[in-house]
Amino acid sequence: MSTHKVRTPRWRLMALAAALFASLWFAATARADDDRAARRVAMLPKYQQECSGCHVAFPPGLLPSASWRRLMGDLARHFGTDASLDAAAAQEIDRWLQTAAGGDRRSRRDPSAPPEDRITRSAWFQREHREIATTTWQRPAVKGPSNCAACHVRAEQGDFNEHAVRIPR
Repeated sequence: MSTHKVRTPRWRLMALAAALFASLWFAATARADDDRAARRVAMLPKYQQECSGCHVAFPPGLLPSASWRRLMGDLARHFGTDASLDAAAAQEIDRWLQTAAGGDRRSRRDPSAPPEDRITRSAWFQREHREIATTTWQRPAVKGPSNCAACHVRAEQGDFNEHAVRIPR
């Protein structure tokens, strides 16, 4: 009977460890994506219809309820445009926004209202877009920070994942 130990080459152990790490990382990433999708609020059809005519119907979790209340309270001067709605539609949208507001992890981390109630002026937006050059915002196809759909190809579905970004030239 032999007492000789079989030694596994170091490279095989490293490859096994790398494969284990990769499988755990992919599983965690998939779970995080599922969690983000589960937290995403289903859009109110009336909100989608009324707001997406001019811009992306922004997910309500991107602003605190106080911001949405102010925005809905002055639709006649909505960032320089008259976005007035009939009373019933405004009430329905406002009620939904108040229920769903601030539910996004980004706005929970900084629950204060951004300057002028602009999503693009919020701390998390500034942090996430700090590497974007001013000249990029000025490109004709981009038109500015509030035109999310110019770069976020799934913005209409409320998906702003940085892995699905295509910045126009």
